[in-house]
Amino acid sequence: MGIEFRNVTKTFGGACVVDDLSLEVRDGEFIVLLGPSGCGKTTTLRMLAGLESVTSGDILIEDERVNDIPTQHRDLAMVFQSYALYPHMTIAENIGYPLRVRKLDKAERATRVQRVAEMLEIASLLERKPRQLSGGERQRVALARAIVREPRAYLMDEPLSNLDARLRVQMRGELKRLQHQLGTTTIYVTHDQAEAMTLASRVAVMKKGRLQQFDTPLLIYNRPANRFVAEFVGSPSMNFVDGEIRDGTFVSDSMRIALTHTPIAGPVTIGIRPEHIQVLTVPQDGAIEARVYVTELMGNETFVFLSVGNNRLIARAPADFRADVEMKVWLKLATEKVHWFDPATGSSRQDLQD
Repeated sequence: MGIEFRNVTKTFGGACVVDDLSLEVRDGEFIVLLGPSGCGKTTTLRMLAGLESVTSGDILIEDERVNDIPTQHRDLAMVFQSYALYPHMTIAENIGYPLRVRKLDKAERATRVQRVAEMLEIASLLERKPRQLSGGERQRVALARAIVREPRAYLMDEPLSNLDARLRVQMRGELKRLQHQLGTTTIYVTHDQAEAMTLASRVAVMKKGRLQQFDTPLLIYNRPANRFVAEFVGSPSMNFVDGEIRDGTFVSDSMRIALTHTPIAGPVTIGIRPEHIQVLTVPQDGAIEARVYVTELMGNETFVFLSVGNNRLIARAPADFRADVEMKVWLKLATEKVHWFDPATGSSRQDLQD
């Protein structure tokens, strides 16, 4: 089922929370709305569901304008951050409740509940009450209640944020498998860039109500449209250094990078991801001198926090890398991986990209 936002704006008391959003979701896609708190992603989802009105613009479902169609007639299923299960009902009754409201035959309800429970591996829990389940099991029940409806699309508002780290990783895999199996259009809201990168067909990055970039996870990571996207997507975040271009060379107080072509001169900001910085304990030609600020052993790798002139950078190093605080080291940058941004607007400088 295709979904489209056409120049959609939403204001609350004069404050614009979604600003001229245009976005097209193809049938069967898993789309993630990604951004910090207050960026308008949940409001966007609620407008699609019919829980919030649209101030201006149009929302279309299968080419039908739905701005004025009530929530119950849009045939969309929502999964919220809170499980919202009925404590007095069994798990089977909770899952089957949407079918009961629609007055489906009791035998048909039981068949569909059993099928979905087996799909989510919770068939053994159907006679229990929600209080007897773990957080991960309750989240599966909430998903089952949405799936059993067989709606035109699923809308998910940070459904994994109440789970611990191990369960979040497990449920991410389950969600991706389920969406592939069902093939139903899904729009998923999160502030967690790891969820966005692992789940999405395409990611819509939002900031202060405006769409910043809408593309595949790989392209958003490798070709960010602006500094905000580059900084928000990736952990640890991209490093940034302000400087200027002089005679075909990037110059700052702490580094110089020769460019492979001859761009225009002037102020510019470079960005480079931690995995594209190699930390050396002996000097090499062209390497940049730095001091170790602190190191963090992560098990399979080490994060090295570095002081380079007036800048603070983060590099990824092998797990066996060892360095004392204030130790002198040298950095080699993968210059072909450097990103270039306009320091005034934050926009990507495509004219400087290799």
